[in-house]
Amino acid sequence: MSTTDAPTLAVRHRGLLMVAVMGASIIQFLDSTIANVAIPHMQTSLGATLESVTWVLTSFIIASAVATPITGWLADRIGSRNLFLIAVSGFIIASMLCGIAVNLPEMVAFRILQGIFAAFIGPLSQAIMLDINPPSQHARAMAIWGMGVMIAPISGPMIGGWLTENYSWRWVFYINLPIGIVTLAVLWWLLPSRPVTRRPLDYTGYILFALGLASLQLMLDRGHSEDWFSSPEIIAEAFIAIGALWMFAIHLATARNPLFSPALVRNRNFITALCFMALMGIVLIALAALLPPMLQNLFGYPVFDTGLLMAPRGVGVLVSMYIASRLIARTGPRLLVASGFAITALTLWRMTAWSLEMGWEEMAITGFAQGLGMGLCFMPLNVIAFATVSPRDRTDGAGLLNLFRSVGASAGISLLTTLLARNIQTSHADLGAHITATTVPAVDLSAAERLGEYGAGALYALDATINRQAAMIAYLNDFWILAILTALFVPLVLLAREPKPAPGNPPPPSLD
Repeated sequence: MSTTDAPTLAVRHRGLLMVAVMGASIIQFLDSTIANVAIPHMQTSLGATLESVTWVLTSFIIASAVATPITGWLADRIGSRNLFLIAVSGFIIASMLCGIAVNLPEMVAFRILQGIFAAFIGPLSQAIMLDINPPSQHARAMAIWGMGVMIAPISGPMIGGWLTENYSWRWVFYINLPIGIVTLAVLWWLLPSRPVTRRPLDYTGYILFALGLASLQLMLDRGHSEDWFSSPEIIAEAFIAIGALWMFAIHLATARNPLFSPALVRNRNFITALCFMALMGIVLIALAALLPPMLQNLFGYPVFDTGLLMAPRGVGVLVSMYIASRLIARTGPRLLVASGFAITALTLWRMTAWSLEMGWEEMAITGFAQGLGMGLCFMPLNVIAFATVSPRDRTDGAGLLNLFRSVGASAGISLLTTLLARNIQTSHADLGAHITATTVPAVDLSAAERLGEYGAGALYALDATINRQAAMIAYLNDFWILAILTALFVPLVLLAREPKPAPGNPPPPSLD
């Protein structure tokens, strides 16, 4: 191997170390969705109300958002090895504490702790995969890392549902322990470290950025339950988020030692990748949160079968990531990103024709094709982002990419959930206006009251049918929005240049 194609950090047993890094990544990304299906069980066990139990999810999201921006600074300050070991061990301990929590305040406190450590694992794992592989293998490394990032959130609801039904909701946290302990042992043995750099922390920038992110995430997470801008709380959070992030942008442009390297902010390819990563969060994670309730409530599939129907999406991701890693040296990353988002947009358009009468085959085929599209663009996006980023800025860059994907997911879930609820009401009213004696000849509406409980039962069944149809129409409207949004992003890939490696990093050769 030539010196120009040498990894940033030399390691022994690179393959084993990559498996360990992936193990840490998987439990962290899995935890972003695995707890969602266990919330109703937690509510009963922890003695929480329907509104207060949502803090189990909100606290994790906000803690991760606040901690992510200082990942690069901490890695330089105490060493990337030390920070990663602390993050993984802390995440394991926090998971165990979440599993033994006996009331809601304990659970929220432990989830905050878990969210802080999780914030460091994602960016560091991505930076480590790049550091321990030579530039010629970066595409393959990102494909491997991306498999965990893409598949873990998709499989989370299935695994969480199975553990909750067959054991207890506490096992959605305990499952992290056996994987985490083995991973930690291998990391302790093999993980190298970058040199420690005593760079100063931009306290003003960090406080502004953290305050803006925390307010934004809180607004997105609680907006639906608080009826958005009808609530003084949401209005206050919106003003704080806009004000803090605006001041941070000005500070970033004028500060002598800003929170993030000016080279990152001026990097056209990196900024383009950030925008696409936010869209990836909307399409991947928000859609993964939207589909399970639809499959369970409208189509009547049990939790585990719902997970099985989501599995083809993960298989498609695996297949296309392998294909992308083989093609990127020949086609360049921009073509793959455009193709991936185009395929995803087409599958979302196909989903707008779904109906309550269709079988599982259509869901499986569409899900597999959608996975192909998502997997085809994820790894090339990372190549576009990091090919022109210097090694010293990788951790900060990885932190921002993970952060934008998380914010995109939060925004997508909030937007789609709100539109879903409002469209259900609108569609129910529209459908109800067409219920007459001629449109429902099987039910004598005028005689329903005289038939007592039988008439009430008939009206209840009729209303349930209208509710199902209204909900299906609302889901289709959400699919339309996602399809249009994804299609509009396809030509924006032209904003990125075909990446030319940073000094000292040769272009990747063919992966054959």
